[in-house]
Amino acid sequence: MNDAIQLSLQWNDWLALFLHTLSLSLLSVGGAITVAPAMHLYLVDQQGWLTDTQFNASIAIAQAAPGPNVLFIALFGWNVGINTGFLRNGLMGLAIALTGMLLPSTTLTYQASRWLHANRERRWVRAFRQGMMPIIAALLLATSWIISSAHDKLLHDWPLWAVTAVTAFIVWRTRIHLLWLLGAGAVLGWFGII
Repeated sequence: MNDAIQLSLQWNDWLALFLHTLSLSLLSVGGAITVAPAMHLYLVDQQGWLTDTQFNASIAIAQAAPGPNVLFIALFGWNVGINTGFLRNGLMGLAIALTGMLLPSTTLTYQASRWLHANRERRWVRAFRQGMMPIIAALLLATSWIISSAHDKLLHDWPLWAVTAVTAFIVWRTRIHLLWLLGAGAVLGWFGII
C-alpha cells in the first residue's frame, strides 16, 4: 500500500466514523491513547481510510504537540478527510472524529459533577471529597518533585522557583483565576524573565 490514498466518502461513511469514535469514547479509561489499537483496526485494516504511515504520524504529532493527547483522534479525522482531496472534508473529519470521542465522556463527567454538587451535603459524598484532597495534593507534590529534580542548577533557576512559589501562594490565598496566572507566566517567559 502506498502512502497516498484517494477516498470518496459518502455521508454513511462519515456517520460510521462518528459512531465508531462515539462507541470508543467511554472505553478510553487511562486516556484516549488506549483506543489506538481499535482505531487502527477500524481506520487502517477494515476501512483502508488511512495508511500505517499516516496513522503512526498522527499519533507522533499529537504526542509531540502541547496539549491533550486526544489530539491524535482529531488528526485521524483530518487525514481521513484530506485523503478525499478536499480541505473542507479534512475539517469535517476532524470535527466528526473529535466530537464523537469527546461527547460521551464529557457528558458523563458533566452529569456526574452536577450530581455530586447537588448531593454535596450527603455524608459519603463529603467523605469522598475529603479523602481525595490529600491524595490529589500528594500526587501534585510528587509530580512537582519529579519535574524539579530534573534541574541540576537550583540556584541558577531561582527566578523560576520564585514565580512558582508566588503563584502557589496566590492560588492558595486568593480567588484569582488560574488562567490569569498562566498568562502572567507566559508574559514573563516572553520577556525572558523566567
